[in-house]
Amino acid sequence: MSRKRTGTSLPPPFLKRISLLPERIAGRKEYPFNLPWLTDLDFELNFTAAVTIIVGENGSGKSTLIEALAGLSGYDEAGGGKGYRPVDHSRAIDTSGAALGEVMRAAWLPKVTNGWFFKAESFFSVARYLDEAALDGGGPPPDYLSESHGEGFLRFFEERLSRQGIYFLDEPESALSPKRQLQLLRILSRIQSQGRAQVIMATHSPLLMALPEAQVLEISKAGLALTDYRQTRHFKLYQAFTADPRGFIDDAIADDDTGLF
Repeated sequence: MSRKRTGTSLPPPFLKRISLLPERIAGRKEYPFNLPWLTDLDFELNFTAAVTIIVGENGSGKSTLIEALAGLSGYDEAGGGKGYRPVDHSRAIDTSGAALGEVMRAAWLPKVTNGWFFKAESFFSVARYLDEAALDGGGPPPDYLSESHGEGFLRFFEERLSRQGIYFLDEPESALSPKRQLQLLRILSRIQSQGRAQVIMATHSPLLMALPEAQVLEISKAGLALTDYRQTRHFKLYQAFTADPRGFIDDAIADDDTGLF
């Protein structure tokens, strides 16, 4: 009897393209359907690299887009793995990402949806869920919460992102120092070289944006466009600060408009 084959020998990206279903979005004016990059009903986004990095200011919709893509892949909007319900949905939870996913169509080759949806704000609920599930199964818990926030995050990334699949990361740098962000950068670089996983990540970190060979997309009032990390508003702000820290801070204190956003 032949064994059932699992996985694929094809390289990432597995999720190739997303587009809108105009008949489902027409007439909707509330968030997230009023985001500038959704005004074009012919909107289409192509993924061309193993790692795609989405950059944008707060409120631009980058996290909502990550949630929508995760939802299209079968993940709960609260994060975790397939079939996880780590957060009590009877309480308030933002469902804008799920709503956006309902008006999108995904194109895969092949359809590889094993993986993980990482959300910094729900990591601790997910970690407790993993501990309880392991104990219920009679095994040792992974115990990610026994370490500092940053160390727990990194050990989680090391263990989970080594497997073939698709991974959605929403602001993974939130608990990481600049030095720890460089460790995550090395993990992402290793993922690229192994050619077994696709990562779609939203971040504010210029260090993570600088990952070589990554596809960088910036969301702004003008829409969603392919860019170089050195052209992002985030990088330019940090660049202006390092060029003249005292002058930059004096200007920022005197006027909250730095001219970069």
